Amino acid sequence: MPGSDELVALYDRTGRATGEVLRSRVRAEGLWHAAGVVLVRSGDGESVYVHLRTPDKDVFPSTWDCWAGGVVAAGETPAECARRELAEELGVHGVEPEPLFTLVYDQGTVHCHNFAFEVRWDGPIRHQPEEIVEGRWIPLEQLRAWVEDPTRPFIPDGRAGVLEWFRRYR
Repeated sequence: MPGSDELVALYDRTGRATGEVLRSRVRAEGLWHAAGVVLVRSGDGESVYVHLRTPDKDVFPSTWDCWAGGVVAAGETPAECARRELAEELGVHGVEPEPLFTLVYDQGTVHCHNFAFEVRWDGPIRHQPEEIVEGRWIPLEQLRAWVEDPTRPFIPDGRAGVLEWFRRYR
């Protein structure tokens, strides 16, 4: 939840969990951490769910994203984080995220290992109002055009992640 100061897993540069720290320290000191992020595709695989982040998010507020996800909590695995965030942010339950890859995002003060997963889903989407302003399904090719255009607004680590996804899987 935005603004909360829970204990999160601390990682090293190589992607190994090394302890725990308050989320506020991760942000203030630019510490290495991890996130579980999930690409939600339609059952036929031809569309992706995108959403607009709230303006009070602690990092990359008011930006579009195609990954449901968040910071790995202390004592949590990236897969557990991915399941939790998928349920919290989009109300998606009962599907097991499939692991894809880990993207290292190391820009500015954000140093994160994004453990990427994917699900197929045709059920209802229920936004967590503290996290998401709005969302919609878009075709894969529309998403590709969006993220390949650096002038179009999109969360930076999410852009890098989906470009990697397109490189590997499309």
